[in-house]
Formats: sequence, structure tokens, C-alpha cells
Amino acid sequence: MSTWEPIKKSHLEGIIEVSEYEMGPEARLVWEKIKLPEVQKWLQSPMGDEGGGFWVVAIYGNKCLYYNDIEDGFNESSFKEWGTIEEYWCNQTELHHFIASTFVSRS
Repeated sequence: MSTWEPIKKSHLEGIIEVSEYEMGPEARLVWEKIKLPEVQKWLQSPMGDEGGGFWVVAIYGNKCLYYNDIEDGFNESSFKEWGTIEEYWCNQTELHHFIASTFVSRS
């Protein structure tokens, strides 16, 4: 039986790289505007405690986009304080799907 381990930064960067390749031009423009220059580990209690938090990949307004490595997907949360994710979500959304569905209008 294998036990859960937090995702390594390098593994997450590989996931992001694949998703960037999958993004359409509009989504890529948005992504380039909101992504952090380097992913950052932010606290989220209680669900993120075991892994030391979750990796935040983008900021827009008072929201952060983070990778939930327990559920293997990207999630959005509000934040009041830099470095702390307010809400825990367990969506299993890929980055390129999240960006397209959240920011790119469907005409």
C-alpha cells in the first residue's frame, strides 16, 4: 500500500508545462498575465497541513489558483492574507481547462 506524499515543485512545473502547450491563444494570453513568476507554497488549514500547504500558481484580484495534490487538480480560492489559501476545494481540473472555462469567453 502506498502512502500519499506532497507533489514536488519540479513535478508540478512539468504538469504546468504540458497544460501551457494545451492552451489556446486566448487562454495563453490570460495565463501569462496571471501566473506567478515562480509557484509558491501557501498554507491551507486543515486539509493542507499534512503536505505543508498547496502550490499557488496564479493570482488575480483577491483569488489564487492552486494545485491540490491530494486530488490532483487545480482549484480557485479567495485569500485575505498573502500566503494563506482561504477555501479548500477538491476539483480535479487540469490547468488549461480551468483557464479556458474561467477566463475565455465562449462565442
